[in-house]
Amino acid sequence: MRQQSPQPIEQQPANLAALTRQLRKMAAKASGSPNMTIRPCRQVDFETVYSIINDAAEAYRNVIPADCWKVPYMSREELRHEISDAVVFWGYEEDSELAGVMGIQDVMDVTLIRHAYVATAARRGGVGSELLRHLLAQTDRPILVGTWAAATWAIRFYEKHGFALASAGEKERLLRRYWSIPDRQIETSVVLTDARWQARSAS
Repeated sequence: MRQQSPQPIEQQPANLAALTRQLRKMAAKASGSPNMTIRPCRQVDFETVYSIINDAAEAYRNVIPADCWKVPYMSREELRHEISDAVVFWGYEEDSELAGVMGIQDVMDVTLIRHAYVATAARRGGVGSELLRHLLAQTDRPILVGTWAAATWAIRFYEKHGFALASAGEKERLLRRYWSIPDRQIETSVVLTDARWQARSAS
């Protein structure tokens, strides 16, 4: 029998860190003692949140318009500003280590999902989905998400969770009403809406 050649690394089903994380979750579930939690981020987490955001944002390099990219992608001053502007960050913690963060912000009559990032080593392990499901349960308001138009993986992620892309006209109106971002970012972004917003818009 001819022996099959090994798969190239890029074709293997998941990276080692994500596979290890999944195995730990399965073992914890089987033992009845889960080792993960979703919790509000604290002041002591500030540097870890900053690191996760800028690590995960590397996915945008050479994808979003060059004039929208900078290093660091989010400075400490910008992160402090977001927190002072009532963005509440939640973290996915596993084995006492944050693996992903996601913000939630009430603005007027809606809730925004802001700054959703999963550490590179923890991708494809369900971290983003767990965080999003948790945050969706925190509010009964319509929920909106903004992301880069070029970040097709992020758009697919939210669509998988029931969000739908707003039309170009509605996108611009929503970004100007509920976000405080420059015109260039409005041009290069999209908005996704949840079922509550869609139902309200249809009525």
